[in-house]
Amino acid sequence: MYVSRLAVTDFRSYPEVDVALEPGVTALIGPNGQGKTNLVEAIGYLATLGSHRVAQDAPLVRQGAPRAIVRGLVVRDGRETLVEIEITPGKANRARLGGSPVTKARDVLGTLRSVLFAPEDLAIVKGDPAGRRDYLDDLLVARSPRYAAVRSDYDRVLKQRNALLKSAGHARRSGSELRTLDVWDSHLATAGAALLAGRHDLVDVLRPLVDKAYAAVSRGGGPTGLDYQSSVPPEVAGSVDRDLLAAALSAELAASRDKELDRGVTLVGPHRDELLLSIGGMPAKGYASHGESWSLALALRLAAYDLLRADGGEPVLILDDVFAELDASRRESLAELVAPAEQVLITAAVVGDVPEVLVGARYDVAAGEVTRVR
Repeated sequence: MYVSRLAVTDFRSYPEVDVALEPGVTALIGPNGQGKTNLVEAIGYLATLGSHRVAQDAPLVRQGAPRAIVRGLVVRDGRETLVEIEITPGKANRARLGGSPVTKARDVLGTLRSVLFAPEDLAIVKGDPAGRRDYLDDLLVARSPRYAAVRSDYDRVLKQRNALLKSAGHARRSGSELRTLDVWDSHLATAGAALLAGRHDLVDVLRPLVDKAYAAVSRGGGPTGLDYQSSVPPEVAGSVDRDLLAAALSAELAASRDKELDRGVTLVGPHRDELLLSIGGMPAKGYASHGESWSLALALRLAAYDLLRADGGEPVLILDDVFAELDASRRESLAELVAPAEQVLITAAVVGDVPEVLVGARYDVAAGEVTRVR
């Protein structure tokens, strides 16, 4: 799988640009602030409908423009598919696949797969639990796009339930609102169980892949650990039985209701869970050195790449200004590991930041112009 063409209109800093790409390694070279990351961000958006840099879509639209359009020609098994996304702040995005409109933008998910490395990845290891939950959920959707709907349903139910908890608490817990809360408890348990089952399965599959990748990046370091800390009791934690998980979530919601009414927020569910990362038996957060944290962050992305590749349809690898952040040993290790990929897209401020093993096409990026050098 690779992207043979990327075209954007009013995306970030670009009024319009059209870039032809090819399999193998492509390096986008230019000083900071010239638009290199904007290009790979656009490719990542086609694959995930999200940005690795911002949580909202509004910053993706060039200042003064009403909307942005991103188009990518994806080649898979010799067949070309055009993916188009129209991003309009404040409105639902619209999408086309092969020139035809789709009902929902998320219907394009799965057409292009990508794994993106960026300096922001260090926050997966060192940051808040939300970043680690997002890592799992983003990978779930990449593997099986149907989880986009599961994730959306859970977020919608959670928002509605939190609003009801606040109003029920203010109204001194009126009977009608509490009966309505029972209904939302059921919805949350059902949607939450689906998400939990997917996460539990994913962590089990990822665990050996992360350990292998960490050993490769750190040249023998480890071992690593991935453990999912769940809202459900230990006896069902790790289960992929949705009925069992839904029953456990329902029981936990019932037990927590008084506290939730007092605080006006849902205290039980996948949104409160944690992915615990460890190195050598010690928690990575707070104990791992900067280099160890970087190696683990890279290992998480490499494990995602290996998993998606094993599922079929090798993903596009994107390395956004990563090599400048790494010491010589980790830079060399990462370069050797990603070099065989079908398509690797690299951004760097200077040519010297790109390891010699990753020689390929090169574009210079400056002042909104993207110029092929070799």
